[in-house]
Amino acid sequence: MPLRVQAEPAAYGRFFEAMIERAALLPPVKMGIVHPCDGVAVEAALAARARGLIIPILIGPRAKIEAAARDAGLSLAGVEIVDAPHSHAAAEKAVALARHCKLDALKKGSLHTDELMAAVVNKDHGLRTDRRMSHVFVLDVKGHDKPLLVTDAAINIAPTLDEKRDIVRNAIDLAHALGIARPKVAILSAVENVEAKIPSTVDAAALCKMADRGQITGAVLDGPLAFDNAISPQAAAAKGIVSPVAGDADILVAANLDAGNILAKQLVFLAGAETAGLALGARVPIVLTSRADDVRARVASTALAQIFAHWRGVPGDGVGESRLLEKWTEFFEEHKS
Repeated sequence: MPLRVQAEPAAYGRFFEAMIERAALLPPVKMGIVHPCDGVAVEAALAARARGLIIPILIGPRAKIEAAARDAGLSLAGVEIVDAPHSHAAAEKAVALARHCKLDALKKGSLHTDELMAAVVNKDHGLRTDRRMSHVFVLDVKGHDKPLLVTDAAINIAPTLDEKRDIVRNAIDLAHALGIARPKVAILSAVENVEAKIPSTVDAAALCKMADRGQITGAVLDGPLAFDNAISPQAAAAKGIVSPVAGDADILVAANLDAGNILAKQLVFLAGAETAGLALGARVPIVLTSRADDVRARVASTALAQIFAHWRGVPGDGVGESRLLEKWTEFFEEHKS
């Protein structure tokens, strides 16, 4: 049963807070914080540890990490630091540890995203799988009665049809990890009709047929759908769209990175949404923080990574997918509208 919260100002932010509280009931996972050389990165790691979400391993120049903690008035007592001379080396060391199952998740610190991702996607020593990597934002939008998953707004610039298939599959996996058993996936475009002159509508139709043929499973897809038709029952009804997805989407799949990034950021900066997010498709989930993210957003993203790691099955944790879904059942029953 998907999580829903009452669409009223007093309920704003309840999804992430409830998610973090529930995630804290699961065992903490080992998370590599890559090059955490500023106060916010260190503070977020310690805050997530305090909530019982992770066992942080700080990877980077020891002197800079300790200076950042000291300047922020934070104690690193009991926190493991893996010394690496610079950001590139920190990324390579973190990826190597994850590759050898010493870490369950990674989180970007104060290095550039491309530095971390270059190590992650390295063909010989990285964390690639047979799945294309993509990013999923989870947005808690004021006035909307359930979280929205938006993809891809951070990694794939102009994805091909095959890449969009993996983008959809990654988002479905995250929805499943959050307890949405059969998420409703809206493939977005500017219009709801298939038009040869608008390639995203053709891709949307093809993705829906892939779902019909079993190439994409675990969700119900519809598209092309314009944004209003995807989230507003009134807009869908006005257009005469009869669909289990229209007006009630859980996942919004953007046509390209431009569209996805603009959509996610306008929900944050104009609609007051809170946001968290994960990069998926690698051997471990990866939190790609933004310099604009505060500690609260970083902790929420860390909770997502912890939840997803357990859903995938952390070696030796005794939880795994079936156990985790059982643990979430009470959570969804308590918070659905």
